[in-house]
Amino acid sequence: MSQFFYIHDENPQPRLISQAVHIIQQGGVIVYPTDSGYALGCMIGNKDAMSRITRIRQIEHDHHFSLMVRDLSELATYARVGNQAYRLIKSCTPGPYTFIFKATKEVPRRLQSARKKTIGLRVPQNVIALALLEALDAPLMSTSLVMPNEDYTESDPENIRDMLEHQVDCIIHGGYLAENPTTVVDMSEDNYQVVRQGAGDSSIFE
Repeated sequence: MSQFFYIHDENPQPRLISQAVHIIQQGGVIVYPTDSGYALGCMIGNKDAMSRITRIRQIEHDHHFSLMVRDLSELATYARVGNQAYRLIKSCTPGPYTFIFKATKEVPRRLQSARKKTIGLRVPQNVIALALLEALDAPLMSTSLVMPNEDYTESDPENIRDMLEHQVDCIIHGGYLAENPTTVVDMSEDNYQVVRQGAGDSSIFE
């Protein structure tokens, strides 16, 4: 049975944030809110937790996970980011974007694109997500909570509880979240490519 936390979407309760972080650090899988909808998350190096997430979503192990980071200071640890790319993403983060870069050796190989050795990174614009990342002091390995045979991210935490309370360790109720997909920009090569147009303005990358 998972923990179910009602966390305020503007003033997250530190005690509940700490409890959620402890669950993550102990190898747990959590459901948490982001600016693009609810997501599944776990520690970056936890292979068992990653396997649980792939079973929940019924996806392959080579699925492209993203790393949620609290700010741009963590980018250089996990991604090879040039000066021009850094200036561009600084102007639009935090926000509804996923940026794809060449991964550094700090990123476990199983998280990298097998062919291009890339990783997606996000700086979310959600108060609860940022509070978790700040308290965790590490990235979250993350993927949108899209259930098998569904096309959209789950938005109602009460429904999520009904579906997943025996499959995850913690569900954070951060309000009803309409789907708001990120704009995905591949910046792993010199010519940037908008892979998916979402909520973020992509004009500066074109």
